[in-house]
Amino acid sequence: MEKLKAGLIGCGGRGRAHAVGYGQSDRVDMVACADTSEEAARKLAEEFGIPRTYSSYTEMLTHEDLDVVSMALWTGLHHDAVMACVHAAKPPRLINAEKPMAPTFGEARSMHRACAEAGIMLTFSHQRRLTPCFARARELLDEGAIGELWRLEAYCSNLFDWGTHWFDMMFFYNNDQPAEWVMGQIDVARAHTVFGTLVEGYGLSYIKWRNGVMGLLATGDDNGGRCANRLIGSKGIIEVVGEDLRMLREGKQWESPALEKCEVPGGATTLYILESIECLAEGRESLLSSRRALQATELIFATYESARRRARVRLPLDIEDSPLLSMVRDGELTVQPTPPK
Repeated sequence: MEKLKAGLIGCGGRGRAHAVGYGQSDRVDMVACADTSEEAARKLAEEFGIPRTYSSYTEMLTHEDLDVVSMALWTGLHHDAVMACVHAAKPPRLINAEKPMAPTFGEARSMHRACAEAGIMLTFSHQRRLTPCFARARELLDEGAIGELWRLEAYCSNLFDWGTHWFDMMFFYNNDQPAEWVMGQIDVARAHTVFGTLVEGYGLSYIKWRNGVMGLLATGDDNGGRCANRLIGSKGIIEVVGEDLRMLREGKQWESPALEKCEVPGGATTLYILESIECLAEGRESLLSSRRALQATELIFATYESARRRARVRLPLDIEDSPLLSMVRDGELTVQPTPPK
């Protein structure tokens, strides 16, 4: 079988993580990489035996006939890079992109639609769906270990960067049921950016899914840097903290279900890359597809929109901007400069 030709856009830490993943596949040859830092591109090429480097992805897309493109760029650069792939003379068949999707809901939706219409498989790195502790939590839930799922809870540092993972995991646990409405509040009393995008300092997002399951995501710095999920059912609780899993069932004490270790080099990111290649070969939707990523992204911006409206927001969400960024721009939210250390 002829191997797929892969090119990487962005040769930093996450670009390297994607390269490790492709290196574990016997279906892929990495033939090119692109970065505005020639040194970063050269180092990645030398480490992984990539024959050609470029200083811009547009140049790479012009000169290479790529089947697969990985995009490991800051969030605000995602839309232009994906659109460049879509409109290339030889568009790739698969784009594996880093999360969060985009700094605005309009850009996130635009990327998904453009790739769907072009027949390009677009994925985003919500690789926790493939991580053993989270996958096992879903298996236990499906097996009825804690009865009927009633409520999902999570906490992390912010809604945009970490929150995109936890919103996605809520959909994962709840079998990708559609969400019905969101009610939220945010605080941006200090300036804090992630991948060049302003995020809230504290946030609350309260969600109802159409099957009646409720969800709550709380964000901020007061959790000691920990990130966790809690699944509450009619007969017990499952908690995932870090990569530790524990369960409490009626009439029993807390227990730690057995977990398989992820032995593959590169861990969950490699599993993500390998899963995308397998799905492309078999013509099926990836667990990390842009359709699924857009569900989680919608909850981020619906939470911001609820704060802007001071009201509950029913889905689907029909906005183009980021309400957080718009409120800051328009003076409705005041951001204080971060004091020097």
